[in-house]
Parts: sequence; structure tokens; C-alpha cells
Amino acid sequence: MSNQQQILFPVDSSKIDPLLSHHVAAVGASQADYRDAIDRLIHNLINIRDDEGKFLLRLADGRVLDTKSWNGWEWTQGVGLYGVYKVWEMTGDQKAWDIMTSWFEARFKEGTPSRNINTVAPFLTLAYLYERTGNRTYLPYLDAWGEWVYSGLPRTEEGGFQHIVYNSVNHQQLWDDTLMMSVMPLAKIGLLLNRPHYVEEAKRQFMVHIKYLADRKTGLWFHGWTFEGRHNFANALWARGNSWVTIVIPEFIELLDLPKDDALRLFLIETLEAQVKALAKCQTASGLWRTILDDETSYEEAAASAGFAYGILKAVRKGYLPKEYEALGVSAAKAVRAKINDAGELTQVSFGTPVFNSIQEYKDIPLTSMPFGQAMALLTMGEFMYRFI
Repeated sequence: MSNQQQILFPVDSSKIDPLLSHHVAAVGASQADYRDAIDRLIHNLINIRDDEGKFLLRLADGRVLDTKSWNGWEWTQGVGLYGVYKVWEMTGDQKAWDIMTSWFEARFKEGTPSRNINTVAPFLTLAYLYERTGNRTYLPYLDAWGEWVYSGLPRTEEGGFQHIVYNSVNHQQLWDDTLMMSVMPLAKIGLLLNRPHYVEEAKRQFMVHIKYLADRKTGLWFHGWTFEGRHNFANALWARGNSWVTIVIPEFIELLDLPKDDALRLFLIETLEAQVKALAKCQTASGLWRTILDDETSYEEAAASAGFAYGILKAVRKGYLPKEYEALGVSAAKAVRAKINDAGELTQVSFGTPVFNSIQEYKDIPLTSMPFGQAMALLTMGEFMYRFI
């Protein structure tokens, strides 16, 4: 080789072999920008308020529940905590750690709420915190709530977790939300406390929910199923419900460290790929998805889109899905980034949504900032950051 200094000339990017291109050359994004978005999302998350009381949940027994502000105890804050934990896991950010631990300290002083599918959600993060710290004060909560999910939570026919919530027992109903809110915490607690029967129960719940909620025609998921009348309500292919599935399948496979030839792992991956193939067909030109995936008259919804982006990108990174799906996740993540405003709020997020009997009711759900929206955006921004590593 000549000792003469090498001179690099610009080359048509289409002629560069992918193996030779820089790994972030095609991302079209800045690491600093995404890190800044994460910081602003967290700030907004812990400062969300419902000053007008418009979104308060008023129960028949007189209790008033705040599902919007950070200092409540519901699935919305539970998912928020998990989003913050994932940021801490990647960055080691002390502020993120303090936010989580101070939340639990304050809520435990107030007293835990009544038990239902949704109030279990924070225990997924608590289990990770206990694993990291060995803080004995966390153990009784994990023990009591884990045992309630396993043996006390109402069941449907065939042993499914009935989606009981604060204001409705939802008799004999399965919802796709349940996999995130209660099944993932049960699996993590089972591994943590050496209770393999919890883990086996979590596996069974995935299979029961797939059996009754996955739409064989499209690969997408219905929001709910009832054994009373045996139907899927409005047959709604609701985006956020589908996004919980896209999130939890890669999370569950990773959590259980299922071997490559494990039958459940293969079944879950096949289920996920069928869904993602269908999602590719109904993604809008903006990179987002509509709140009813197959209804072009429904609005685009950013929280669900964030969930899809996260699950797709993680599944590709972990080798669960082929590399060909990465572009789908990247375009969605960039569309979600565009919906984070200067205040750190993920805009275009729909409020909490029950199972409805008509498609129009889903389309009428109002848009507002929510802790789970912030968290799902945090998941997406954090997963996207792997592109810069």
C-alpha cells in the first residue's frame, strides 16, 4: 500500500454495501435530540395534572381516583413507572431512579388501593427494584399481591384472568390489556421469589388470551372477549390494545429466557409476526396508526403507535423478528418523536378506554396527555437509542 495519505471521495450511497455503511447513517436522527426528548418526557410525566377534574374516576362508594396525575395508583402510573425504569436501565440516570423509589415510598405511606387487574401494574417495576436493591420493605408487597393474582383474582371459564377493574367486575371477560397489567408482573414476581407456578400460570394466560383475542383472519387482536354470549363485543381491532401485545410478547420471551426451540417461544413469535405483518399494511403515511386499525375514519393515535414501534424494534434487535421489519419500527419511532412537543408531552393520545359494543364509541374517546402515553413514548425513545450504540 502506498504511504500516500488516503483520500476519501463521496460515493453514491446506493452503491455502498450495507455492511460498509455507518450504522446510524440511514437513521436520520440525532442521539442528542432523542436523549433530550427522554428528559422532557420524564419531566412532563411527573408533572401531569388534572386541574379541572375532567378525567377523574368517581366510584359509587365515594372514592375519587386520579388516573391522569402522577401521584395516583392505577395502570396509567404503573406503565409510567415501567417506562422510567427502562430509561434507568439504559442510562443509569439517578433522577429516574429517584422518581421510581420516591413514588413507591409515597404510595406505601398512603396505603395500597383495592386489588384489581390494573392496580397490579406498578408491581412489575417494584419487582425489578427489589431485584436491584434487595430492599426488604418491598418484599411483603410483592408476596401479598403476587399471591392474590395467582390465587385470588377472579377467573373466567378456562381459567382466564377476568379483567376486573375499579368500577366494573367485567364478568367472564378477557381483555388484551391484562397481559401487560397483571400477567407480566406475575411472571416477574414468580421468577424473583422462586415460585415457578406463577410463571407457568403466566404462560397459560398468554395462551388463553391468544386463543380468544387474536383474529385469525387478520393477525391483529380484538380488544375483548366475553364468555357470556361468546363474542368479541364490537370486534374492535383497537390500536392500543394491540400495542400491549406488541410490547409484551418480546418482553415475556426475554424475561423467561425461553430457548430458541421452546414451543411457547415459537408460538409467541409466530403470533407476533402475524400481527406485525398486518400492522405493516395499515400504518398511515405519517408513520402512526389509527385508533381503530382498519378504520380510515378514526384518528391517528400516538401512544399505540409508540407501543408498536417499541415492540417491533425490540423484537428485531433480539432476533425474534426478521431484520426486514426494522424499517417499519424506525418510521413509527420517528413519527412518535414528531408528536412530542416542546413541553415534553406526547400529543395525540387517547384517554383510558374500556371495551365497547360499537366502533363509534372508540372513535369518540377524547385525546389528552396521560402517564401511559408518556411511558410508551419513553419505551420507544429508549429502544430507538440502541441505534446509536
